[in-house]
Amino acid sequence: MRQTIFTIAENTAIAPDIYRLVLCGDTSAITAPGQFVNIKLDGFFLRRPISVCDWEEGKLTLIYKVLGRGTQAMTAFPAGKELDVLTGLGNGYDMDKSGDRPLLVGGGVGIPPLYGLARRLVAQGKHPTAVLGFNKAADQFLTEEFAALSVQVIRTTADGSLGIPGFVTDGMAQAGAYTHLYTCGPEAMLKAVYGACRTSGQFSFEERMGCGFGACMGCSCETKYGAKRICKDGPVLSKEEIIW
Repeated sequence: MRQTIFTIAENTAIAPDIYRLVLCGDTSAITAPGQFVNIKLDGFFLRRPISVCDWEEGKLTLIYKVLGRGTQAMTAFPAGKELDVLTGLGNGYDMDKSGDRPLLVGGGVGIPPLYGLARRLVAQGKHPTAVLGFNKAADQFLTEEFAALSVQVIRTTADGSLGIPGFVTDGMAQAGAYTHLYTCGPEAMLKAVYGACRTSGQFSFEERMGCGFGACMGCSCETKYGAKRICKDGPVLSKEEIIW
């Protein structure tokens, strides 16, 4: 974990209530796709944890959804504003287990960390497929960016207005054979994906957090191997250890 001051380069709406936040600063503590950062907001007691969408040296991209007063306040942050950010939080995805044809399954704001994962898997010569789920066509984001990586993209919408009508599990049924599964999204989606998954996999969980680095124990959950903290021991858990 590292506490760093970042400067906002971009803070732009990319879909209804969805924003892309690009920050400039020291990203050296970020070591794996699927990690998250914790942003200090003036006037709010707790920091806001946000998954890393992508990063490179000196540049960090986050995608966040407006869910409450904190994220609503973030939408007004101008370019040039400085933010106090804890980076390098969480365990992230293990890419060594991917095999040649991994399947990436994301819903809503569970999609962004899968983009950084996909970019690195492609760089390793792997051939990922991404199943991306939205409520309706107007909600889609990052689909073109995934396609630009030469990733096969399967889109699903709950109202049937784009791609396959239904949920990400309907998209999984049309994905063909895959070697390993990576997923991120709301718990109800993760549980459904778990039931449909035909291989081993890694599941990234969303959880309310206090400190974000394992001190307060506020985000603990039970696994087959004992209690784990989503912020410190997760957010990524293996399929084999999850208890629903």
